[in-house]
Amino acid sequence: MSGVTVGRCLHEMDYSLQGNVKILEGPQHPDRDAQFRYLNSQVKSFVRSGDPVVSVDTKKKELVGAFKNAGRRWRKQAEAVHVHDFPHLGEGKAIPYGTYDVARDKALVNVGVSHDTAQFAVESIRRWWRMLGRS
Repeated sequence: MSGVTVGRCLHEMDYSLQGNVKILEGPQHPDRDAQFRYLNSQVKSFVRSGDPVVSVDTKKKELVGAFKNAGRRWRKQAEAVHVHDFPHLGEGKAIPYGTYDVARDKALVNVGVSHDTAQFAVESIRRWWRMLGRS
């Protein structure tokens, strides 16, 4: 039996090619946003007392090297870049971590090129403290 025949038979039995659909969700906790209310109250308390409150997260990792990026720049001619964005063509990945000071509405971005680790997140906070926080 050929693949075409199998496909026709499945179609006749009301089968069709289907992708997964994200609709299943586990039960929700009756007070699912309690942790966010708690954190918000802690933030307000720290800000009132003059203590720093920072939010730290990593952003999209980008290949480092001659790769196409969205956007344009003024230049006399286009820059030549790789046709494909295969990681082995790059010089590594740039991993940006942002540390945002909630009360002062200031941020610092720390960019590394090794791995997205807890140590890197801690180093991002340390750099924020040295450059912005301790003042």
